[in-house]
Amino acid sequence: MTVTEHTQHPDHSRQSDHTGQPDHFAAGGEALRNRVAELLTATRARSTALTDAVDDGGLVAQHSPLMSPLVWDLAHVGSQEELWLVRDVGGREPLRPEIDGLYDAFQHSRSSRVELPLLGPAEARAYVAEVRDKALDALGRVPFTGSRLVENAFAFGMVVQHEQQHDETMLATHQLRAGAPVLHAPAPPPGRPPAAREVLVPAGPFTMGTSTEPWALDNERPAHAVHVPAFHIDTAAVTAGEYAEFVDAGGYDDPRWWSAAGWKHRVAAGLTAPQFWERDAGGTWYRRRFGVVEAVPVDEPVVHVCFHEAEAYARWAGKRLPTEAEWEKAARYDPASGRSRRYPWGDEDPTPEYANLGQRHLQPAAAGAYPRGASPLGVQQLIGDVWEWTSSGWHPYPGYEMFPYAQYSEVFFGGDYKVLRGGSFGTDTASIRGTFRNWDHPIRRQIFAGFRCARDAAPVEGA
Repeated sequence: MTVTEHTQHPDHSRQSDHTGQPDHFAAGGEALRNRVAELLTATRARSTALTDAVDDGGLVAQHSPLMSPLVWDLAHVGSQEELWLVRDVGGREPLRPEIDGLYDAFQHSRSSRVELPLLGPAEARAYVAEVRDKALDALGRVPFTGSRLVENAFAFGMVVQHEQQHDETMLATHQLRAGAPVLHAPAPPPGRPPAAREVLVPAGPFTMGTSTEPWALDNERPAHAVHVPAFHIDTAAVTAGEYAEFVDAGGYDDPRWWSAAGWKHRVAAGLTAPQFWERDAGGTWYRRRFGVVEAVPVDEPVVHVCFHEAEAYARWAGKRLPTEAEWEKAARYDPASGRSRRYPWGDEDPTPEYANLGQRHLQPAAAGAYPRGASPLGVQQLIGDVWEWTSSGWHPYPGYEMFPYAQYSEVFFGGDYKVLRGGSFGTDTASIRGTFRNWDHPIRRQIFAGFRCARDAAPVEGA
C-alpha cells in the first residue's frame, strides 16, 4: 500500500531541511580534523574488541553461511579505507593491490569467502594498522576543499560509517556464533511503557531526506516534500511479550495473516517463532543472546524477526507496517515549527540519554526506557534498540544522484528489498540519523530487526 505522494508544499519555507550543523562542522579546520580522528579511533577500538574477543580459530571460521568470517570483515574495512583515504584522497600508491579482489564484496558471496586465500589474523591486523597510519597522514595534510569528496571531510565520514556498519555485522556474527559468551555489557535502563499506545500523525506534507546533513549518504538525498495522509502509529515497538501472544494464538499456523510470499517462506523455512527462541516443557519462552540463554524479556522489543513475520503480526493485530515516509514523518516532523528535525528529540547528536546505540548494551531496552528521545508527537525509541521494518521497497528519492559510487546504493534499488529505519542497539551514533536508510531481503532474521505497527486514520467527516 502506498500512502505517500510527492508534492510541492505551498509554504515550503516552513518545511525546509535542517540547515544547522554540529559544532565541529561549523568550526571546520582543526576542530573537524580532531573530531574525525576521534571517530576513526573509537571505531577501530570497536572493531578490535569484536575481533580480539575470539581466538584465531574463531576469527577464520565461518559461523554462518549468511556471514563472512570475522577476519574477512576486519581486512575488508582496511581495504576500503585504503581505497578511499590512502589512494584516492591521500594520493598514495597502493599498499596491497594484490588483495583488492579478495575484499571486494561484489566478487565473492559471504558463503564463499571462507575458501579464499585471506590474510591471516596477524597479517590482517598489521595491514589495517598500516592503512590507518597512512589515512591519518592524509587527514593531517589534505584540505577539506576542492572536491565534494573531501568537503566537510565526507570521505572520512563515509569510511567511519562503513567500518561501523561492518562492526554491527560482526556483532550479528557473534550472535550466530556457538560457544560460551565472549561479549559483555551492562543491562539497558528499565522501561516504563508510554501512557498512550498510539498517536495520530496529522495529514500534510513534510520534508523527507536531507540536502544539508554533511555525512548523509546518497540514498538519503535530496530533501523533498512528501504528502502523507493522516495515520496512527504505535508509540513503542512491538514487544516480545506481545509477539509471544501472536505465536501462542497460532499465528504461525494460520495463513490468513501472511502474504502469499510470506506464507511460502514460513513453510519452506519452518518458521515457528523469532530466531533464537525456544520453548521449554513448561511453556516458557527462552532466547539465546550472545551465548547466554535467558527467559525472553516480555517488555523488550521483539528482535530477530523477518519482514514477513512482522507483516503477519501486524495483520493479526488489525494493523499494518508503516511506510518509510510515515516512519520518517513520525520520527522527524515537528508540528510546532513545521520542519523536519535531525532526530526525534531535536537536532543534537545522540547521547546515552536519548537512545540505545553504540553497543553500550547487548540487547534492546524495554519500552519507554528513553523518554527524552521521544518525537514531538510522543513516539518513543524510534532511534536505536531495533531496526524497524517498513512496508516500503528500496527505491531512490526523486532527484537522486549517485555519489560517490554506485555499489553503495544504486545497484540495490528495486528487487525484493524492504526498507528498515532507526538503527539498533548495535548501531553506532556516527552511523545513524533521522534520514538514514537501511535495506535487506524480507527473509532476513539475523539482523537486529523488529518493528512497530501503524494504521490508517479514519477520514474526517466533511473533509
